[in-house]
Amino acid sequence: MKRYALALDLVDEPQLISEYVSYHQEVWPEIKASIKDAGIENMEIYKFGNRLFMVMEVTEEFSFERKANVDKTNPKVKEWEDLMWKYQQALPGAAEGEKWVLMDKIFQL
Repeated sequence: MKRYALALDLVDEPQLISEYVSYHQEVWPEIKASIKDAGIENMEIYKFGNRLFMVMEVTEEFSFERKANVDKTNPKVKEWEDLMWKYQQALPGAAEGEKWVLMDKIFQL
């Protein structure tokens, strides 16, 4: 099993942050299915202010590229991702159109 850590910022408006959190209390079943089908065995998102931190535990077969390609053909995932852009903003230094940015591990005990 492999673990990834990613970061993203939300638009810094309390009402939008509250809406975003609400969506993530009841994620659409199609989105949960697409996450699991991609080989993601566990996913957690943490929030501090408008900063998000995600931890993903994935199978050895998982690939970000494969997931992105499959997501492009899934209308429900596209609907979810388009909706989430209302709340999300790219981190400084993120590539054009990039949402979640992969973080580098710099310490482990």
